[in-house]
Amino acid sequence: MNRRDCLIRSSLLGAGAILGSKTMASQPLANVPLGKAEHCIFIWLGGGMSQIDTFDPKRRGNSRSTPRVSGTDYDVIGTNVPGVKFTEHLSRCAKIADHMTAVRTVYHTIADEHALATNLVHTGRLISGTVIYPSIGSLVANQRGALHDKVPAYMLIGYPNVSRGPGYLGPKYAPVYLTDTQSGPAGFTPASGLSEVQLKRRHRLMAEFTQVKIQDEALAEYAMMQEQAHRWAGPAFMKNFKLDEEPAKLRESYGGEFGQRCLLARRLIQSGVRFIEVSHNLNFINGTGWDTHFEGQQNQHVLIQELDHALSALILDLKSKKLLDKTLIAVGTEFGRPIGFDSRGGRGHQQSAFSLLLAGGGLKHFGAFGVTDEDQGSKILENPVSIPDFHATIHAALGIQPNKELHDAGRPVPITDGGKPISAMFT
Repeated sequence: MNRRDCLIRSSLLGAGAILGSKTMASQPLANVPLGKAEHCIFIWLGGGMSQIDTFDPKRRGNSRSTPRVSGTDYDVIGTNVPGVKFTEHLSRCAKIADHMTAVRTVYHTIADEHALATNLVHTGRLISGTVIYPSIGSLVANQRGALHDKVPAYMLIGYPNVSRGPGYLGPKYAPVYLTDTQSGPAGFTPASGLSEVQLKRRHRLMAEFTQVKIQDEALAEYAMMQEQAHRWAGPAFMKNFKLDEEPAKLRESYGGEFGQRCLLARRLIQSGVRFIEVSHNLNFINGTGWDTHFEGQQNQHVLIQELDHALSALILDLKSKKLLDKTLIAVGTEFGRPIGFDSRGGRGHQQSAFSLLLAGGGLKHFGAFGVTDEDQGSKILENPVSIPDFHATIHAALGIQPNKELHDAGRPVPITDGGKPISAMFT
């Protein structure tokens, strides 16, 4: 663990005493719908996507005028779902809105802390001072595993931290991560200067070591992970990172760097990976990321257009390969944005009502689900969805009972904190 991750982990643990947590014990849910999706691609928009400017537009505003005019900062367009509207920079997604559902009525209670809200949306729980909760990717890896042992169950195209980690489940369910779509996971490239004979000898020695009975559990897990890494470093798995094997026209349809990450995610789920998180905007192409305070708002459209390009291409690509019903796409962010602008034309944070998105996965889609008020877009009028509910919907779509009890140090911990799937999305 590096210094940055250690500091984040310490701050998250320390906040537990302030935020508290719900009682872990819960009653079994009756008649929980379960889907048949096999994979999940979780797209992360770090910083806080403005739902007002994307999937839940309201009246037209102006961030550049004096005085500022509260409202959506872009023109509003129709979608192929009657009555559902997005903003103009989501024109590609608007044409295939029937394959997605913008869940417009998500809410939680963390307004100002990016790290805490990020942890909540990844784990589905507020921080406890005694428990490190696993991320949703680690939970899916624990419950479903990879399709076979030639690939990891959980991969992260982005930077790892405690919010994306395995928590009490242990390192076996941590993600294999990478940031470079061309070279693959760090450390998987075979050491240079070694002959095939030398490499085989190393692997043989490692196999002999792992067969020895190891008393120390942590050492045993490390040995197992080393053996896995050697297996995954082979040409069969590393072939997935050769994006130039894809037709040039298809690669172009995904767009730039972020789009290529999404294309890689499609290749990885085809190879058998169960859960893949894809981080957007690792290079802050608009200067501020989705945290659009102050002048960050003025270049927000660059991010929205890039998301539109990549997300629509991913959906259409999966559909053409008959993988869309088997692959749930989820788009997450830590909170939303208010309808008003600050003194320099940006937006603050809003946790009382914001949008997350689901697509594919064999679910019934509506273009949008839930209703927020037209005046401020900050009040939920119909169909509130908590973060545990959103998690429960993902788990249920993947055939996982969202209230199944796992155990941490002998204590029962349900997979979600009382979350209930959005039943209308299950046919």
